[in-house]
Amino acid sequence: MKRNIFNVFFSVILIFVILNFTSCSNREETVSCFPKTPINVVLNLNLPTYFTLQNVGGWMYINEQQSGTRGLIVVRTTNGFKVFDRNAPHICPDSNTTLSVENEIKIVCPKDGAEWITITGEPTKISQVPPKTYPYSFDTYTKTLSVYY
Repeated sequence: MKRNIFNVFFSVILIFVILNFTSCSNREETVSCFPKTPINVVLNLNLPTYFTLQNVGGWMYINEQQSGTRGLIVVRTTNGFKVFDRNAPHICPDSNTTLSVENEIKIVCPKDGAEWITITGEPTKISQVPPKTYPYSFDTYTKTLSVYY
C-alpha cells in the first residue's frame, strides 16, 4: 500500500516538474538587455503628416516623445497596424542597431544585416526573433491610432 501511494505521489510530482520545464522554455521576445521604456503615442491619421498610414503597406517612423528609446516603425497592414520598436530585438543596443526600412519592403539592422518583412515583422535573415511589437487601439470614426505599453 505504501509503495502504491509513493508511485502516485511520485507521478504527480513528475507531471508538475515536466509542466514547469515546458512552460519555462518559452523564449523571451527580445534579448535581456533590450531597453524597457513606456510607450504612449497618439496619432491623428486625418493630419497630412500621417497620410502614408492610410494605405496598406504605408509606413513611417515615429520619433515623438514617449515613443521608446529610438522611436517606432508604424506599418499599415490589411488587418490594421503593426507597431515595431526600432531597437534590434536580437542584439544588445549600441550606436549601430537602430532598425530602418529599406525598399519599402524590409526592416534592416545596420549592424549585422538582419532583415524582417515590413508588413508582418517575420524574420528573413540572421535573426530568429521578430522586432518587438506594441499593442495599439484604432478609432475608425476619428482615425486616431493610440500606441501604448
